[in-house]
Amino acid sequence: MGYKLLHRQWRSTRAMYITMIAELGGTVAVLVLFGIAQPDLYRTKLWRAGNELGFNSSPNVILYSYANYEPYPDIPFVWSQLLTNFNVAISVLSLFLLLTKLIAFIMHVWFPIIAAIINISMIALYAASMGGQAGPDHLDPTYPSSVAWYIAKPCTVAANQKIQGYCRQAKGSFAVTCIMFGIYLANLGLTIWALLPNPANDKVDEDDEDETSSPAALKGGNWEMHGIPQTPRTGGLLYTPRTTAFNTLESKAPLRDQYA
Repeated sequence: MGYKLLHRQWRSTRAMYITMIAELGGTVAVLVLFGIAQPDLYRTKLWRAGNELGFNSSPNVILYSYANYEPYPDIPFVWSQLLTNFNVAISVLSLFLLLTKLIAFIMHVWFPIIAAIINISMIALYAASMGGQAGPDHLDPTYPSSVAWYIAKPCTVAANQKIQGYCRQAKGSFAVTCIMFGIYLANLGLTIWALLPNPANDKVDEDDEDETSSPAALKGGNWEMHGIPQTPRTGGLLYTPRTTAFNTLESKAPLRDQYA
């Protein structure tokens, strides 16, 4: 009995299918929400609304830098186009990995060690997305912000109903991102559970250690003839069907000659 790192079985097939169903729902949600937000449905509007409310910097710093021939400012990650593209990319990647995992799991090639690497990677990606959506904004020292206002505050602080709708959509995207983060944590938990030493999982395969079918286990070393029916002998002489046929043609009866 030895620990097998690669060819390990999952502890609970039902739990795996349950997490895949939850992952499918979350993946569809992030695809829709991040796809709608692409390329800039409400990012700049929420940025400007937060400045008008005194919560963060203003997007006008970009225009000021161009007008004054100043270097392009370092846009906070929470208001950058990079975050929007990043969210769309990880949502598409999640769908691809889910389809791949489903096919590999059905074909019994989705091993826990491979799942562990993928789950850790996706946890890191969704953690970066969560940090970006609720990230700080210290671009303007007059209005510093440690957490994006649409996350830290209720949407009703904005009088504009349209801004409130964008705020709720941004909150929904952040909530679904947190759900996907939790789903991949659950997947990682199942993976770690499968990787833990388990006597039923670490036993040697019967096909690899079947001594009864090995040549050394056959007595007398006549393993080449194993399974071939023995030809009956008569009085020390070997008679085969072909020999009997020839003797019959020659009108010789083997048994009669023997007893005579």
